[in-house]
Amino acid sequence: MPEEVQHSGVRSWINRHRLVAFLLITYSFTWVIQGIVAAMELEASWTQSILIGFGAFGPPVGAAAVIWASGGDLRKWIGQFFVWRIGAKWWAIALGLPFLILGSGAALFVALGGPIDLDSLPFPGIYLFVLAWGTVWGGGQEDLGWRGFMLPLLQDKYSALVSSVIVGVSWAGWHLPLFLNAATTHGGWGLSQQLLWVVSILAGSVLWTWMYNSTGSVLAVAVFHAGINGMGVFHPADLEALAPGGVPDSALNLLAEVTGAVPLVVLAIGLVVIYGGDRLADREIPGPEVVGLD
Repeated sequence: MPEEVQHSGVRSWINRHRLVAFLLITYSFTWVIQGIVAAMELEASWTQSILIGFGAFGPPVGAAAVIWASGGDLRKWIGQFFVWRIGAKWWAIALGLPFLILGSGAALFVALGGPIDLDSLPFPGIYLFVLAWGTVWGGGQEDLGWRGFMLPLLQDKYSALVSSVIVGVSWAGWHLPLFLNAATTHGGWGLSQQLLWVVSILAGSVLWTWMYNSTGSVLAVAVFHAGINGMGVFHPADLEALAPGGVPDSALNLLAEVTGAVPLVVLAIGLVVIYGGDRLADREIPGPEVVGLD
């Protein structure tokens, strides 16, 4: 069979099964790279973080491959990451809401008896680095795939809420290699913490959808994503109490996870009540046209 015919057949299959192809490519790219990282048994380090971050480019790689094969507009798709004119209100929300979520979770942690150590908090200025790193390498890069591609295609057939759940489940499963790597935070979690993390992911997926549908900006979602991820650096929990002698205290760690998840879940429910599950926004929501697909 001529090579050009084979390529045409592959592209045709991808075009007919866009979401399936996206997930296959996304999972394959990430699982292979992060699986290798796990097999290397690297200790927690910048090298490990960089490699894991590279593996997290699976979603944009998957999206780019499907858009190309389906005859979409790659420039239009990538352009979503450079949409910054969304108004001061939405930048204030993207940058400020993570602090409110952190504050609420930390207050709940303290109210329920969680030990804190304010002296151990890092220099506040480090947040700028955490935000920049998280936007381009530490999580935000995923959003060109999950939010900038998969979500609009799903919203062509389903409500924003249902689409958020589908993306959230796919997003959660995609993280599996991190749970198999003993040197990552995920790898040290017990079953209860893992389940709470899944709940947080599903709630976060609703928040991310709300931000994307309200602004049309993947950049805003990536910054918001980075801000939420970065809040863990500034949680005032006493790390020595959480892991005395290097052995995690399961009860205290569970308390930290629960109190961290509650604000996300409450906010997600509030957004559904306020905006409605159909659009999760007060404007027309993005569909396949944002990547040049019908």
